[in-house]
Amino acid sequence: MLRKFTTLCLALVCVLSMSLHATAESAAGPSSSSKGIKWPDSQALPSFAKVKHLDVADVYDAPGDVKILLATLQGIVNRNQPRIYLLENEEEGKMTWLNDLQVPYTVHNDPWEVVSEFKHEAKGLIVYDPKVPDSINVATTLAGLKDAVVASPDLVPKLTAAPYGLNVLDDLQGKFKDRMDAYNWQYENLWKQTTHRMLIGLSPDTPVKLPPGLPPSFKVVAEEKTQERDAKNRNTYDLDLTSFLGRDAVYLRFEDAFQQDGWGSAVHEVTVQADGRTIARFVPGTDGETPFLYDAQSSQLSSGSGGHRFADNGRYFVYEFKLPAGTKSLTASVDMWNQFKVYAGNEAPPSSERKEPYGYLRDYAVANKAMVFWLGTNTPEQEALFDKILSDVPAGTPYLGWFSNDTEGEFNGVELLSNHSVYVLAADWFSNLTVFSGTQAKGLGPLPNEKVKAPKLENKIYVTYTFSEGDNFQYNQHRLRHLWDDPNRGKVPINWTSSPLLYDGAPAMLSYYRSTATANDQWVAGPSGGGYFYPNAWPETTLPDFLKKTSSYLKKTGMTVPYVLNRVANQNVPLGDTVVKAYAETYRPNGLFLSWEDRFGVDILNGNLPVSTIRGIGTVEDGQKVLAEAKANWDGQSPLFVSLGLLAWSMTPTDVVRLTDSLGPEFQPVLADPFFTLIREANGLPAKP
Repeated sequence: MLRKFTTLCLALVCVLSMSLHATAESAAGPSSSSKGIKWPDSQALPSFAKVKHLDVADVYDAPGDVKILLATLQGIVNRNQPRIYLLENEEEGKMTWLNDLQVPYTVHNDPWEVVSEFKHEAKGLIVYDPKVPDSINVATTLAGLKDAVVASPDLVPKLTAAPYGLNVLDDLQGKFKDRMDAYNWQYENLWKQTTHRMLIGLSPDTPVKLPPGLPPSFKVVAEEKTQERDAKNRNTYDLDLTSFLGRDAVYLRFEDAFQQDGWGSAVHEVTVQADGRTIARFVPGTDGETPFLYDAQSSQLSSGSGGHRFADNGRYFVYEFKLPAGTKSLTASVDMWNQFKVYAGNEAPPSSERKEPYGYLRDYAVANKAMVFWLGTNTPEQEALFDKILSDVPAGTPYLGWFSNDTEGEFNGVELLSNHSVYVLAADWFSNLTVFSGTQAKGLGPLPNEKVKAPKLENKIYVTYTFSEGDNFQYNQHRLRHLWDDPNRGKVPINWTSSPLLYDGAPAMLSYYRSTATANDQWVAGPSGGGYFYPNAWPETTLPDFLKKTSSYLKKTGMTVPYVLNRVANQNVPLGDTVVKAYAETYRPNGLFLSWEDRFGVDILNGNLPVSTIRGIGTVEDGQKVLAEAKANWDGQSPLFVSLGLLAWSMTPTDVVRLTDSLGPEFQPVLADPFFTLIREANGLPAKP
C-alpha cells in the first residue's frame, strides 16, 4: 500500500502466484520425483497428498537454527505425505488451524523428538555460513535437491553424533565472499536442477524475538498529541536529556504516536550537545548517521524533505549517543514532524539488529525443489541477476515470498516481475504450507451473499467497505483469521479481499472462511485478481491468457469481483484500454475496485466496465471524516458511490460497526456486487455480463 498505510506486518503488504505452462525443468520437478505431489499444467500451485496424522513440533520459542532445521526436515518428509506440523505463530492462536484440520495429531514440546522420529528420511546435512547469511538460502535450495536438512555450524556436532548420525553433505562455510557471490554461484550451479514452475523469495534471516516493553529508564520526552499527516508540525524540538545521565550512553527511540494509521515519526536532522559541545550532528541516510544508529528496526529512509528516516505503525528506530566522561548536561535538537513519539533512556535496549534464521515457507521450497533467493532492485548487480532468473521462467510463474527494502522493494519488485509476466504471492510468513496443500476444499456451494439483491436505487450515499491485504497469502492464515472471528462480523456489509489461490494452496482455510460466511460477507479477489501484479506493466501479449487461466479460480472461490493495483514507476496509474478490455472479456466482473488512494470516485471504462477507486482509511475517525466531506459535497439529487478501503492491520469489524452506527439515514452500506449493480443502473449500463 502507499507509505501512509504501510505496516509492521511482518512484511506487509500484498501478493499472489500462478503458473501457466510446464517447462523442461518442471518435468523433473517434484511432481515426477515424488508420488506425494501432483501438479498438472492447468493448476496454479501443487497439491500434496492427503493429511492423515501429524507430528506437531512446538518451535515457537526455539532458536532460529532449530526452526530452520525443523522446517527443512518438514519439507523432505511432507513431500511424500504431510506428517510434520510446526507451531510457529500465535497471532491466530497456536492450535487454531491445527484443530480445524480435524485430523489426529501428537504434540511434541521438544522438537528434537520429531528430528529423532524422522531422521532416517534425511540423507544428510547442509551447513550454512553465519558470516554470509544469504548462504542460508543457498543451503535451503541444496536441501531440497539433496533430500537434506539445513544446519548451523553449532548444531553439527549434535546432529552428526548419536542418536541422529547424519553426515555433512555440503559445508558452505568460507565458500562465498558475500551475498552476491552466493547467489551467482547458486544460479550457475543449481538453477537448472530446480523447478522453474515457482520462484521463492525469502530473507535469509529475521530479527530475534524481542521481549515486550522497554528498560525501566526509558521515558517519553516528546509526543505529538494530534494525528498530524501533512508535516505542518515540522519544527526543531529541543529535548533536555540531562536527567538521563549517569551511564555511558543515552538512547533516543522514535516511534509512531498513533500506530493505527501509519504516519509516524519523521526525522530530518539530529544534533546532540554535551555541556554545550556538539557530539553528534547528522541527517538520516548519510554516513554521518551510521555511528549513532543503534537499531534501525523496520524504519525506512526517504529522500523527501531533504532526507529523513520515518517509522510508521509498530516500527521504530533508536540512536545511541556515547557520553564524554563527566558530562553534566545533555540536550538534543531534533528536526521532526508528523505523529512522533520519542523515548529517552540510559540502558541499552534489546536490538532487532540481532538476526537469526527462520523457517516459514522453507518447507514448501524444499518439498518442491525450488530455488530460494533474496534479490531486489536496490543495486544494478542484484537487479541484473533477478532479471536473468525471471527471463528463464514461463509466463504466469508464481513468485512466493516478498522483497527486500519494504515498500520501495515491493513497488519495484512487483513491477519488475510483472514486466516478465510473473506474479507475486506474499507468503514469506506462511507456516505449514506443505500441510495445508494436502487438505481438501469442502462445501464450496453458493455463498450467502450471492442471494443478496441490490436495494432499490435512491438518492443516497452508497458506501462499500473493503478490507485490504488480499494479495497477501499469509494474511489469510494469520491476521484475517483474527478479524474473521470478531464477534461483530456479519452485522454490517463488508468485502473481504483474499487470495483465490487458497483453492490450491490451503483448501481447508478456504473451506473455513466460506462455511462461516454470513450474508453480509463478500469475498473479493485481492490484487490484481488471480495474483499480485500490475496490469499496465504486464506484457499485452500474455495478459489475456493469464487472466483466462486465472479466471477459473475466481469463479471456484466466489471471488468474482477483483481489486486491482496498477503501478508504474512507483505511481498508481489509470488502467490502459487493452487492460480494461482483457479484464472485461475474461473475468467479466460486475465491476472492479482500483488502487488505494486519498480520494474515491467511479469511472465507466470502455463504456461498459464500472471501476471504483478505493479511498483508504486506517481508523474510524478517518472514515467519519471522509464520509462527512462526501456528504457536504453531495447535491442530494442523484446517488453517490463511495468505496472505503479498510487497513486490515489497524481496523476490525467492530470498528466498521462503530463507523456505520455513526452515519445518518442518507448513507447505505452495501456489498460489492449490489454496489456495482447500483452503479450500473445509475449509469444506464446493462446488468452484470
